[in-house]
Amino acid sequence: MTLQAVQEIVDQWIRSVGVRYFSELTNTAILMEEVGEVARIMARRYGEQSFKESDKNADLGEELADVLFVLVCLANQTGVNLTEAFQKRMEKKTHRDAARHQQNEKLHQ
Repeated sequence: MTLQAVQEIVDQWIRSVGVRYFSELTNTAILMEEVGEVARIMARRYGEQSFKESDKNADLGEELADVLFVLVCLANQTGVNLTEAFQKRMEKKTHRDAARHQQNEKLHQ
C-alpha cells in the first residue's frame, strides 16, 4: 500500500464514516495525545517505568496506527502529498547525512 493510497483511504473513511475532518488545530492536539500514548507504552516496555494494570494490554501497533491516521488527516487537510514530502525528505537526509552517521563512533559500538 502506498502513502497516496493511505491518504485516499483515510479521506474516504472521514467522508463516509467520520462525517467530516476535525479542525486542523483539534487534529494537532489529537496527534499529540496519540504520540503520548505511544510514549507511555515505550516508557513501560523499554524504559524503567512499570506497567499499571490498565496498561498491560496496550498494543503498540494500534497506537502507532492511531498516530499515522491522525498524521494522514492533517496531511489531507493541509494539502500535503505525503509521498512527495517523504521522498523529498529522504533525499535531503541522504545528502545531508551521507557521511555523518558513518562517522558517528557511537553507532559502531
